[in-house]
Amino acid sequence: MSEQQNGNLQDQPWAELKLPELLFTDPVRRVHADVENKWNPLWRSACQIAAGRALWKHVVHDPLADLLAGEAYLRGFYEKIKKDLLNNAREVSGVILAVRTLWFDAKIEAALDSFYGGGAQVVLLGAGMDARAYRLSCLKETDVFEVDFAEVLQMKTAIIQAATEAINYRQHAMTTAKSLHRVAADITDNDWLQKLQKSGFVPEKNTVWVLEGILYYLSHSNAMEVLKIIADNCTIAHTVLLADFMNKPSTTLSGSIFHFYSDWPDHLLPSLGFSDVKLSQIGDPDANFGLLHDPLNLFNKLRSLPRSLQTHPDDGTPCCRLYLVHASGSPN
Repeated sequence: MSEQQNGNLQDQPWAELKLPELLFTDPVRRVHADVENKWNPLWRSACQIAAGRALWKHVVHDPLADLLAGEAYLRGFYEKIKKDLLNNAREVSGVILAVRTLWFDAKIEAALDSFYGGGAQVVLLGAGMDARAYRLSCLKETDVFEVDFAEVLQMKTAIIQAATEAINYRQHAMTTAKSLHRVAADITDNDWLQKLQKSGFVPEKNTVWVLEGILYYLSHSNAMEVLKIIADNCTIAHTVLLADFMNKPSTTLSGSIFHFYSDWPDHLLPSLGFSDVKLSQIGDPDANFGLLHDPLNLFNKLRSLPRSLQTHPDDGTPCCRLYLVHASGSPN
């Protein structure tokens, strides 16, 4: 954002941080205390993502996000946003998360529409604090499967149970999906697909696989194995993969936290068996949502450069890109 666009902090959607009373009840406090004291950085990143969605609520409709994030992550994220606004930053913290969330929402709905009825499934791998099964009306005829570590799913279940018992949140804690199945599994193990099937997943049904914010946390071999399993499903059912990929420079942002990368996911996925692959970068027409109109922001500057460049020709900084990828395939 430019200085003119930022204006006074009081004129922004983030002028005041309002926390729901339910966050301060004993059951919810205990759950979030466990997150702070017992969870590893990967698990805690799920709460960080929820905090971003909660604070960008003027564009992302997720009434459960603040509860799933917790007070500590909401306050921390809010301070980052406030600092960016005061410093007239061109990219306010969380904008990439807001765009990514809106892109996945739109592509899930479009994918379900493309199936032309007959029932469908949506599988959220590394679901974390995702609340799409509670907020997307397009899932009303769809079976949703959330796959993640048992501890993460247990925490999420406890928070949402607390919401169902609170008058102000009860309506938001009702699923919009036809059905919701939580599958405790580690996708780096070789039995996650079997656990998914035991929970009711039917390989022969049309399926949308959602891998949002997960692939780059995996090792190269684990990520490739997951992608191959999904690609193999194209031979038995209409299959859509929605995923975000980091390029190699992006994996250096947080030390050893990020591992898997692909500079050319639109070349990788066809080699695995997907017949149609479309790639977008943050800021592209379908990955903008009116939030990245400044031509000098980081994402628009990168879009003007060849994807083969690893460093920016002007200042030598790494060209850190996030690709949003829609891939599909079918037996026909």
